[in-house]
Amino acid sequence: MVSKPSSAASARTVSVLALVAAVLVGAFLAPVVYDAAAPTPDRVAVISVDGYISSYTADQLEEDLHEARENESIKAVVLQVDSPGGSAAASERMYLAVNRTAQEMPVVSSVQGTGASGAYYTMLPSESIYVTPSSVIGSVGVRGSAPIGGSSNEIRTGPDKASMTVDQREAQIETLKHAFVGSVMDHRGDDLSLSREEVAYAKVYTGARATQNGYADDIGTLQTAIDRAAAEAGLENYEVVEKEPQAQSGIILLSSDSGDSTVVIEESPVGYDGVRAPQFLMVYGQVQYEDEVIGNVSA
Repeated sequence: MVSKPSSAASARTVSVLALVAAVLVGAFLAPVVYDAAAPTPDRVAVISVDGYISSYTADQLEEDLHEARENESIKAVVLQVDSPGGSAAASERMYLAVNRTAQEMPVVSSVQGTGASGAYYTMLPSESIYVTPSSVIGSVGVRGSAPIGGSSNEIRTGPDKASMTVDQREAQIETLKHAFVGSVMDHRGDDLSLSREEVAYAKVYTGARATQNGYADDIGTLQTAIDRAAAEAGLENYEVVEKEPQAQSGIILLSSDSGDSTVVIEESPVGYDGVRAPQFLMVYGQVQYEDEVIGNVSA
């Protein structure tokens, strides 16, 4: 005769299995629940400004800074700069984006290589600018291509439609120069040992010299800038998040043994194929353009 298990034994077995299942599920879910409940750490965002400044560069920086402003965990921004500048319009957009961000949180800049012309314009709203002794910064000026003269086989509705004299083009460049120099004086005028006229010479300086004339605040590494940004935000414990620039085609930046840079533009920086539009640049280095006129020489 085979004995049947009692109902009490079956109940105990079910209870044991349920307990084991509960333990296993709890062990699996516990880290997830803990992570969800853990507070988000405060962060310092490091955003790169690298290479020739184009509309694409401005798009990227505007997007990164917008994300920093919208992310409540990001309390400060460090700009990691290595750029000779580029398009005047793109540089102005980047300056405005940094200026807006600096009104909401500390922004500190770190120049490890070159931070000249449009790149220097970009970081002007920074709380502090750190450089290395061999960094190159400055070049507060604007340059642009000269208008093409000669007759045209086009019929135009007005004498100034799609044409401009050298004097008119120089007047436009002078207007951009005044805005650039004015921004330098607004943001760093109290620190500068140079006059407005000397700034408008568009000279570049090594990092060591720049800390003496007020173009930069101090010698320091990227970590120095991060520490300063965190201190400005009142952070003791924080994480660092980095935003690297995406690859951009069509622009090649070369450096010569003399220390000068050459910007080779393989595509129109303004994006108008077949149309020779005015090209205003805030860039340091030799640009390979034909019929170029330089207003307030920046190199």
